[in-house]
Amino acid sequence: MGRRAPRAGRWAALLLGLLLVLPALAAPPVPLLWKVSDADNAVYLLGSFHLLRPDDYPLAAEVQAAFDDAAAVVFELPPEEMGSPAVASGMARAAQRRRPGTLREDLGPGLWSRLEAYAGPNGLPLAQLSQVEPWYVGLVVTLASMQRQGLDPALGLDRHLMEAAVRAGKPTAGLERAEQQIAVLAGMAPAEQVQMLAQALEQAEEGPDLVDGLHAAWREGDDARLWREMGEPLRRGYPDLYARVNVDRNNAWLPQIERYLARDRGDTLVVVGALHLLGDDGLVELLRAKGYRVERVCDACAARRAGPRT
Repeated sequence: MGRRAPRAGRWAALLLGLLLVLPALAAPPVPLLWKVSDADNAVYLLGSFHLLRPDDYPLAAEVQAAFDDAAAVVFELPPEEMGSPAVASGMARAAQRRRPGTLREDLGPGLWSRLEAYAGPNGLPLAQLSQVEPWYVGLVVTLASMQRQGLDPALGLDRHLMEAAVRAGKPTAGLERAEQQIAVLAGMAPAEQVQMLAQALEQAEEGPDLVDGLHAAWREGDDARLWREMGEPLRRGYPDLYARVNVDRNNAWLPQIERYLARDRGDTLVVVGALHLLGDDGLVELLRAKGYRVERVCDACAARRAGPRT
């Protein structure tokens, strides 16, 4: 009997450790959620991660409450266009190379060598990709590297809430049409397109730590870290790309969000990529500068500020 006690003690300690760890693993992501209010209406801004994992669900209670309160849910694209085969084929057509020169000439020796080094081990068909514009190759590299790390576009927050809105019978809309989004990409100058591909390769070359870090920051609702590790490097290192894919679209979306605030048909939930909410040119600060009341909706953030009880 004396020999069994230590083993039993070890099992008890192990079980206790599991009980302490499991609640932390099961905790939902801390939302990047803000409430923007005028005198009689509100718009919730929710920062999305476009590719997620199964254990990123369920969502926090604050997100569910905002969803339940919203009379309508608005996304970057209308749900009927998200994942549409017609949209995918339209993007592929827009990406076809029609101008003189080659992808290799666009990229130059250094960047071309990096693309070759990445394409081989990762199974990218470089011969086929050479027939399309650099912006499309950048999208392929980004999507491929994220999916290899277990992140799935079918599990993205946008898609999850689109499906929830359909089930709840809530009206939905998009801040832009797919043709506008494609035009933003296809309308890039060659130098901007090369920036986009270079930035995608830079992230892929850093390996899983970078994307895992960004995903962890999103899960933790750490807007400061996301800006520091995603927004700031993009704005500093690739300013033309940052302006086109982030700033210009934020400025185009701002008056639309104000119209949702002005209407008298209930509150609205707006779901966009998290980067669009961050920084001094993000939607949160742009709306605050317009004089609206803006507050973070985050129970975990309040608990952090309060600190541990004594």
